[in-house]
Amino acid sequence: MVDALQEYHPVVQALLATLFTWGVTALGAACVLFTRTVNQRLLDSMNGFAAGVMLAASYWSLLAPAIEMSQARGGIPWLAPAVGFLAGCGFLWLADKALPHLHPGLGREQAEGPATAWRRSTLLVLAITLHNIPEGLAVGVAFGAAAAGLPAATFTAAVALALGIGLQNFPEGIAVAMPLRGRGMSRGKSFWYGQLSGFVEPLAGVVGAAAVLLAQPLLPYALGFAAGAMIFVVIEELVPESQGGGNTDLATVSTVIGFTAMMILDVALG
Repeated sequence: MVDALQEYHPVVQALLATLFTWGVTALGAACVLFTRTVNQRLLDSMNGFAAGVMLAASYWSLLAPAIEMSQARGGIPWLAPAVGFLAGCGFLWLADKALPHLHPGLGREQAEGPATAWRRSTLLVLAITLHNIPEGLAVGVAFGAAAAGLPAATFTAAVALALGIGLQNFPEGIAVAMPLRGRGMSRGKSFWYGQLSGFVEPLAGVVGAAAVLLAQPLLPYALGFAAGAMIFVVIEELVPESQGGGNTDLATVSTVIGFTAMMILDVALG
C-alpha cells in the first residue's frame, strides 16, 4: 500500500494520508454507537498517549528535517525553524482567542474565546477542529517536503507521521462524541459531530503540500510552523486534559509511551 501511495502526486498523497487520519477520528467517534460513556482512566491515558505522539512527531518529523534543510542551504541552521515554530505557536494562540470553543469535559460556562450563543456541540467540534488544523498541515507539509527530494525529508517519514497522527486521532473522536451522547444527544448525531471535527485535516493537508511545492524556500519555515502549532496544542490542551481527571500517573506514563512509539515509528520508517 505504501508503494502504491508513492506513485501519486504529492498533493494527492497528502489528501489520501489525511483522509486516513480523518477516518481514524471517525472510528473513535463510532464508539458512541455502542456505548454511552467511556472510562475516564481510559480517556486520560489516550489523551496522554496523543500528547506523546505529537511531541515526538514535532521533533523527528518536522523540526529535525527543518534544521537539516536550513543547514544544507548554508544559512543559520536554527533561524528558519525557530521563526516558523514561533509563528505556528502564535497562529494557534490567536485562533484560540478569536474562535469560540469548548474543551471536552468542561461545562458550557467554561467556553473560551469571544462570548457566543452557539450550541455546546458546535463549541466542542470547534475545539477539536483547532487541534486538527496543525495535524493536517503537518502531514501535508511532510509529503510536500519529501517531494522536494531533500534527504532530510523522506516519503516513509511522511507516512510515519500520518500513521502517528492517525493513532492519536482516535481519542479525539471519542472526546467529542461521548460527552454529547452523555448529555442526551442521539447516537447518530453524536457520531456525526465527532467525525466532523476531523474534516479539516484533508483540507489543511492539501494546503500544506501545495504551499511547499509552490514555494520550496519556505519548507524549513513551514515545517517549523507545523511543529509549533502542534506543540501549542499539546501544552495548551492535551496535557491539561489528560491530567485533569485525577489519573496523573497513568496519563504521564501514557505520554511517555506515546512519545516512544512515535519515535520508533519515525526512525524505523524514516
